[in-house]
Amino acid sequence: MPKSLWLLVIGMMVNVTGGSFLWPLNTIYINNYLDKSLSVAGIVLMLNAGASVVGNLIGGSLFDRYGGYRSILFGISITLLALVGMNIWNGWPHYVVFLTIVGFGSGIVFPSMYAMAGSVWPEGGRKAFNYIYVAQNVGVAIGAALGGFVASFSFQYIFLANLAMYIVFFVIAFFGYRSISIQTAKQTSLLNEKTFIKNKNKFTALILICTAYILCWVGYVQWQSTIASYTQEINISLNQYSLLWTINGALIVLAQPLLSRAIKRFEDNLKIQILIGTFIFMISFVVAAKADAFQLFAIAMIIMTIGEMLIWPAVPTIANQLAPKGREGFYQGIVNSTATGGRMIGPFLGGVLVDSFGMPTLFYSLIGLFIISFFITIFYDRSLKEKKNISISVSS
Repeated sequence: MPKSLWLLVIGMMVNVTGGSFLWPLNTIYINNYLDKSLSVAGIVLMLNAGASVVGNLIGGSLFDRYGGYRSILFGISITLLALVGMNIWNGWPHYVVFLTIVGFGSGIVFPSMYAMAGSVWPEGGRKAFNYIYVAQNVGVAIGAALGGFVASFSFQYIFLANLAMYIVFFVIAFFGYRSISIQTAKQTSLLNEKTFIKNKNKFTALILICTAYILCWVGYVQWQSTIASYTQEINISLNQYSLLWTINGALIVLAQPLLSRAIKRFEDNLKIQILIGTFIFMISFVVAAKADAFQLFAIAMIIMTIGEMLIWPAVPTIANQLAPKGREGFYQGIVNSTATGGRMIGPFLGGVLVDSFGMPTLFYSLIGLFIISFFITIFYDRSLKEKKNISISVSS
């Protein structure tokens, strides 16, 4: 692996570690410390996710025009300014403003990091992106574990630790990424895609699998919002809640070899892989609905992480298989927008359900969404099979 990729991997780990000090605790801070409802907390997280979407789109354009080095520094600088402000003013509504700006700034950084990773080691293929993915999960594990410990002393220290990690990231990027040479290429995005969709069956299949995907994300993101706040109500400490995300990140990193062996039998049938993952999601939320202690939440998190490891990589792979030649970026753009849409809708929807009907209704509703997702996945490729059968009949 090239030295420049190592620098990107280290930078990504530091970046995500800094963010992971804060994002698992956002709902807890808004609900318990700023004394706002879960519905309001959901709206705040929606603003953060929406700003991140805009940042991603702008970040990709900046990469094409100015290269990764300038784009990354620009995004980090915006985030740093917002974090400085958050350390000084973290009450209401200042927190909302700065958290939204943080989402925008960090959103600019991510597409450039991934684009640079692919450029500096093109012969590595998917390995370059796998290293970045693993670095992200190491950052999640470290940041979430330390975040709960630091927050147990004072939330003010969380803001300070987050700022410190981004300063380190800025130093790494400023001195380390300057010499990284890249070759940019014109990329396709949802904003500039205007050509006619010729293969409607494949596009319909993509929309259906993405519909199932967004329903899974709406459930998954509850762990960062409504479930986070609920754990505080039943006297689970911030340390223990943050440990749940440490378990999540560590399992994703450490279980990769075992998972690779286990899913070899599903390599040619990604639908089965997603169906199994969705069923595992259902089981995890059944356990979470009955949980009243940290140990049961930990079991639910472990189960959910296994489902996540099956579903999250499979949907982009299906999109790549469905994409016509030259349309890969457009199809992947739809998948990424779907995931972000789930992160935007989930906290608000969950907050409204909990505020109006309580946690049991939320859990039952989420299990219902997973059931709908399960059946959509079963039928998402039916039009493709019908077209294939028609083609066979005509040729015969």
